[in-house]
Amino acid sequence: MRRFIACGLAALALTGAAQAQSEEAFFKGRTLSVNIGFGNTGSYDFYGRLLSRHIGRHVPGAPAVIVQNMPGAGSTKLANWMYSVAPKDGTAIGIASQTVALEEVLGASGVQYKAARFNWIGRLTSSGEVMIVSAASGVRTIEDMHRREIVVGTTGVGSPSHGYPLLLNAGANAKFKIVTGYPSSGDVLLALEKGEVEAASGLLSHLSAAHKDWLETKKVHILLSETVERMTALPDVPAVGELGATAEDSAMLKLYASTATVGRATFAPPDMPAARVATLRAAFDAMVTSAEFLADAEKLHADITPMGGADLQKVVAATAQTPPSVVARMNKVMHAAEK
Repeated sequence: MRRFIACGLAALALTGAAQAQSEEAFFKGRTLSVNIGFGNTGSYDFYGRLLSRHIGRHVPGAPAVIVQNMPGAGSTKLANWMYSVAPKDGTAIGIASQTVALEEVLGASGVQYKAARFNWIGRLTSSGEVMIVSAASGVRTIEDMHRREIVVGTTGVGSPSHGYPLLLNAGANAKFKIVTGYPSSGDVLLALEKGEVEAASGLLSHLSAAHKDWLETKKVHILLSETVERMTALPDVPAVGELGATAEDSAMLKLYASTATVGRATFAPPDMPAARVATLRAAFDAMVTSAEFLADAEKLHADITPMGGADLQKVVAATAQTPPSVVARMNKVMHAAEK
């Protein structure tokens, strides 16, 4: 019996070694593309490029890594491409809006993917997004949001920057005038600086790093956090999850804010070999704990709150279990915006 067990363990070890060699042989000399569903500024691009600088050395065979931006429809264009066009061999990974699974559940226009069928590789950080308003706007509080029209810039239907003001108008008596079509959140922030818009959304960590002076000189004010509960760093700033004119509206806003759990995450196409998915997930896990990666993130003031691919896969799948009444309410609001 002992001899049988020993032989079995040896066979498993040989199989594992062969798989590792096979993965290394596949990736060696190839190029891994990191595809980002927004323009080349903003937090999605920021985290995508951080990932691209480090992931290659942790993939067996050390493939070259390139970055490709594919903005359009709040990253729906990228998600559709990843689902049906991108190579399903592990040489393409994507970063799309944190609402990618919710958009599918809502039946948003243009969605041609099944989010739960993507192979989720890992999350770099949960989303600590906030909405800021320019000091010139005169807006300071939630009461001002109810009192007067606020011009807010967004990256497109389907993105959180568009979804939050839209849902706040419908469910919290806000009066946002939504200006859409900016390629990235960075472009929206530029529009804010120029006075084209009065409000914009962005990661607090990214704003603190890239526009620290805005916050310190009070050129902008943080109106609310786009989270279910108040952020630890902003205990006096209301959270979207606290708002809602009715219980149903509150549930709708909480659902949308819960997408912050997906945050800035990367995924691969469906129908990939299981071994290839495992290889990419292992590479991601190794990367986010590596000294080089963490030093780079610290230098850039980037928040890193990683989640492994298997757990992230469950989070995305759970979105499909949203109560029908909440889906119907949000669906009505979202579809009205598309007409």
